[in-house]
Amino acid sequence: MFTRYAIYYTPELGTPLADFGAGWLGWDSATGATCPHPDMGGLDVAAVTATPRKYGFHGTIKPPFRLAEGTTAQGLSDALATLCATACPVVLDGLELARLGRFLALVPVGDASALGTLAARCVQDLDAFRAPATAAELEKRRASRLNPAQDAHLQRWGYPYVLDQFRFHMTLTGRLGAEPFAHAEAALAQRLSTLDVSPHPITALTLLGEDADGRFHQIHRYELAG
Repeated sequence: MFTRYAIYYTPELGTPLADFGAGWLGWDSATGATCPHPDMGGLDVAAVTATPRKYGFHGTIKPPFRLAEGTTAQGLSDALATLCATACPVVLDGLELARLGRFLALVPVGDASALGTLAARCVQDLDAFRAPATAAELEKRRASRLNPAQDAHLQRWGYPYVLDQFRFHMTLTGRLGAEPFAHAEAALAQRLSTLDVSPHPITALTLLGEDADGRFHQIHRYELAG
């Protein structure tokens, strides 16, 4: 049914942050439904969110991957459930809007090392379910001018931004030019000013699958019960 799988942090369905993210991006991965974008006074929200829309509002924990030969989606689900049963929730000091190159995202406030440790555990402990990256996938990633550590992670784990190179973020736009960037930043700052995200607990991880159209859907959300 799904071409790839991923493990993300996604806000709980029905919370203000989840509602904001689904509306802003125009796709709710938890319900598998499109959402109307907010009216932001002339900003083409659909255009600035076109790239991240298909993933839904999330923070990557284990990046998208194809299942390895001999493994199953049920086996992956069971393994993630076992991991989450012994992993502890993480509390961030908060989330804040930040510029990451030419795109905008929510990033942690303060120390996020506990979240990095959780992400590293998912990347390493569940790696047996990941099919090796193809030559084309490796070449595409290397076009981003990776540093030596990132290239080593790409070869070993199929993705460059893991372990010591992991930086948690919740993407809000694609790469933008100067004018739409400034407009989107102002619009997001206004929208986010009404949300209470300090502190911000992360109490569950979500397994998602990518459909034939490239959109990600929630399969199950696992509470961190350690």
